[in-house]
Amino acid sequence: MEVEESKFPLPVDSEHKATELRLLSLAPPHMRAFHLSWFSFFACFCSSFAAPPLLPVIRDNLNLTATDIGNAGIASVSGAVLAPIAMGAACDLVGPRLASASLILLASPAVFFTSTISSPAGFLLVRFLTGFSLATFVSTQFWMSSMFSARNVAAANGLAGGWGNLGGGAIQLVMPLLFSLIRHIGCAKFTAWRVAFFVPGFVQTLSAIAVLVFGQDLPDGDYQRLKRTGDKPKDSFLQVFVHGAGNYRAWILALTYGYCFGVELTIDNIIAEYYYDQFNVSLHTAGMIAASFGLANVVSRPGGGWLSDRLAAKMGMRGRLWGLWAMQTMGGVLCVVLGKMGSLGVSVAVMVLFSMFVQAACGLTFGIVPFVSRRWVH
Repeated sequence: MEVEESKFPLPVDSEHKATELRLLSLAPPHMRAFHLSWFSFFACFCSSFAAPPLLPVIRDNLNLTATDIGNAGIASVSGAVLAPIAMGAACDLVGPRLASASLILLASPAVFFTSTISSPAGFLLVRFLTGFSLATFVSTQFWMSSMFSARNVAAANGLAGGWGNLGGGAIQLVMPLLFSLIRHIGCAKFTAWRVAFFVPGFVQTLSAIAVLVFGQDLPDGDYQRLKRTGDKPKDSFLQVFVHGAGNYRAWILALTYGYCFGVELTIDNIIAEYYYDQFNVSLHTAGMIAASFGLANVVSRPGGGWLSDRLAAKMGMRGRLWGLWAMQTMGGVLCVVLGKMGSLGVSVAVMVLFSMFVQAACGLTFGIVPFVSRRWVH
């Protein structure tokens, strides 16, 4: 049911959640939260995957072995897997605004420290620590689910998540260009890649400050104020954790999300180096090819969210679930096919198709998340 609320620029429902998604608007609090959310997630993705497009240079400088590179990739994903457990509870306790900004600021130093490492152990450590910032996908979903109504929440989540994940593709283009520019200015090869890391670190820090200054947790205000006025119940960490850990639907969804988002993170870590070594292309070309994987997020993940909402309108929750299953299955098949390709052109075509399905599966997951538990809206 929609209600008239003159204090909101967008039409809202009875919970003051927006019933429309106006992408060209910065109207507070709904659309401002949307843009702050996707951009901060974008900045975190850029920082977390700034190293892979420069791996051929970094491995020569630090004498990294294939094992070192593989372990560093696992470490970066491990951070993204471990942090969401705490991030979900933090969003429940202090709100998505403060939880998101705090994590981003805590992870930012690791991005800057990447420029100072001198050993494989140091490389593994900074990759692990920067990976924690990817847990902002939890606050992104949580924030969008707090701001948008059920009829368009999947589209909002899909767009915010998709545009955020776009950072994984954009940085594949940006870092080689930054590296070339810095070298052109006069820096040595093994100095240029280190200087380049200051750019994603700076952008990530600015995004957290913007979230803190301009963001708002809920349509009616921030968590702290609403708890003081009694409009929101006060929860303890133990209550929140027990409630989340005891929800079997959450565990099932976490597992399925690991098979789309987790696979996507793995590909982001290795794809540039794979094409550089496997097909003997230049560093810039490898970055462009790798970028096409992440850049597909501009349509694929939002498309998954849109599809979830459309299927739900016709078939209810069963439609959302069947849509996710179909995308996951096709993504898995194409992932196997990708590893069998020996031709550069065919390999790139399969990679792009694979990216569309695996990222659409992430978008379809976003369409289910808000319905796993409704406890936090009360």
